[in-house]
Amino acid sequence: MSESSVAIARPTGAVGTRGPLRRLWLRNALQGWGFILPNFVGFALLTMVPVVTLFYYAFTSWNAFGKAKFTGVENFVRMWNDGSFWTALWNTVYYTAFHIPLTLVVSLGLALLLNRRIRGLAFFRTAAFFPYITSIVAIAVVWNTLFSPDYGPINQFLRAIGIDNPPGWTASATWSMPAVIIVGTWREMGYYMLLFLAGLQTVPRELYEAARVDGANRWQQFWGVTLPMLRPTTFFVTVMLTIGSFKVFDLILVMTEGGPGQSTLVLSQYIYQKGFYENDFGYASAVSIVLFAICIAVTVIQFLYNKRKDA
Repeated sequence: MSESSVAIARPTGAVGTRGPLRRLWLRNALQGWGFILPNFVGFALLTMVPVVTLFYYAFTSWNAFGKAKFTGVENFVRMWNDGSFWTALWNTVYYTAFHIPLTLVVSLGLALLLNRRIRGLAFFRTAAFFPYITSIVAIAVVWNTLFSPDYGPINQFLRAIGIDNPPGWTASATWSMPAVIIVGTWREMGYYMLLFLAGLQTVPRELYEAARVDGANRWQQFWGVTLPMLRPTTFFVTVMLTIGSFKVFDLILVMTEGGPGQSTLVLSQYIYQKGFYENDFGYASAVSIVLFAICIAVTVIQFLYNKRKDA
């Protein structure tokens, strides 16, 4: 009698426990999906779908109205013979080649400087980060005033120290890109400074003490301890800077609009002009694919180089 009661009670108890557990699991799963689903839906609708359709429209002629006409590789052949495309590509590489190392050096220098115990440390860190969150339009207006060839404070200072013919900055085809690079570096150095500061906080103090015991000076500690320990942070910053530099758009649009002439025309702005000024979305999509391929290729090379250094 007692054995049969136990045999009946066990499955009844198991079923009674499984039900609430299942409802709890289901509720947690629904809550989790409720948090992440809006992000996935937004990403799919605003990023994934446009990127996928981009690869189709690159092989068509489409002006945003009516049906796209398939043209094969005609857009890419046209791109090969397009002087403006090569100018934009060269300017993009020019900006990237100077903007990345300059921003790396300045942001790392700021991080090293503000990683010490000095009076007003929080203020200086905030001041360095402030340009990154400032309106890009306000930045363009202020810097265009500073760069004014005739009345700008920068050229007035250069004349005061004896330079009779200072640069024309944004009014000069020669100096417009260096001016944009300077402003781009100034704007982004605070953000990357924070990343380097976070990396510096993780360097064990014992390594510096061991280096000092071995007789290493400050410079040797920097090359022997700081830089090697910052390599993961430097790699991340370099990848982010590379992608950001290749797709630079808003800063140039509000500062120079690609001019004078085409001296600051970059690929992102060229895509914007072709797509939204000339309604040539097929050709703009083809140029976008080239920019996408360049970003992917450079990023993969950086990952492979970093993996080789780790081995």
